[in-house]
Amino acid sequence: MHPDTGRAEPLALYVHWPFCLSKCPYCDFNSHVRDVIPRARFGAALRRELAFEAARMGDSPAERPRIGSIFFGGGTPSLMAPETVAGLIADARTLFGLTDTAEITLEANPTSVETGLLRAFRDAGVNRISVGVQSLDAEALRFLGREHDAGQAIAALETARGLFDRISFDLIYARPGQDARAWRAELEAALALVSDHLSLYQLTIEPGTRFEGLYRQGRFRLPDGDDAAQLYELTAEVAARHGLLGYEISNYARPGAESRHNLTYWRYGDYMGIGPGAHGRLTCNGVTSATRRHRAPEPWAERVERTGTGAHPDEPLDNRDRAREMLLMGLRLAEGIATPRFARRTGMTITEATDPATMRAAVEEGYLVHDTTRQTLRATAEGRLRLESLLAALVL
Repeated sequence: MHPDTGRAEPLALYVHWPFCLSKCPYCDFNSHVRDVIPRARFGAALRRELAFEAARMGDSPAERPRIGSIFFGGGTPSLMAPETVAGLIADARTLFGLTDTAEITLEANPTSVETGLLRAFRDAGVNRISVGVQSLDAEALRFLGREHDAGQAIAALETARGLFDRISFDLIYARPGQDARAWRAELEAALALVSDHLSLYQLTIEPGTRFEGLYRQGRFRLPDGDDAAQLYELTAEVAARHGLLGYEISNYARPGAESRHNLTYWRYGDYMGIGPGAHGRLTCNGVTSATRRHRAPEPWAERVERTGTGAHPDEPLDNRDRAREMLLMGLRLAEGIATPRFARRTGMTITEATDPATMRAAVEEGYLVHDTTRQTLRATAEGRLRLESLLAALVL
């Protein structure tokens, strides 16, 4: 049993569905397009891999941690059969047990086909929906290669609002030609529809994507760093007026509506990932290991059908590995890192895991707050704007 979490802290379960109707030009996720999506085969493989993982975590449900959240991500998990979603939720309940407040999230795109399935997913046991809106601007949606238009996005949010108590939606900002006035109007329109949870992503050029080639050819330009920072700061202002606070670098929520599943990642709790390319962090017998699945969908399914799992060998993490990961994740949160938990989870103190000169300078310049009374280390709003470069110098 891990000295910090062990059986007492619920497990988060991530289920990866790798298929999409089309590949967005900015996307570097493990997503794949098929002429015919093999739903039955991959649904059965996911359920088999979950059973395999349960067996290696204990001989009975009483010996396994309960599951506090399930996240169906992708890819496009709303392309799964609702019966498969229901089966996986039922398996999780039988094999592990669910907490009384288990959060079960499914990502959906606002196409008419997927919107029409929302009621079936709710009936399957999903209690939180995450809608991939990305934009309410028609030209931006075409540029981003989305399958839906603004009208469908609005209709999806309105339908979701009638079916689910908890809704999140995604927006992409720092798009070519985007200015503060247009971004404010777009945010106001979206938050007027749903004021629960917003995930915000800056458009970046990822290697191997279609946008990488177009960007190198000079086919479009992105806003510079100062303009992107202005849009980011404007988001916090508009979100706050709608009652949403920035609890993580890219996420805003009403108090109590934060994503419990993602908080497990950022607080460095244990999580299990099943499906092609899924990652996890699991603690067994006091050893925390990184887990990962074979990335390509069909070879993953073949391995599951042959052996019960598509996993690569676990990679045990030493104290410094865990300290590095917990700093990289935890400083994204507005609440920061609880230093006693950091020590228990990693076997190191914050001081041992960070560069002392960088820590001292970051505190003096107002980028970090090391509060010994509250026993926390957190990044300020200014620090979170510079977090990537700050972490590169801070973390040993």
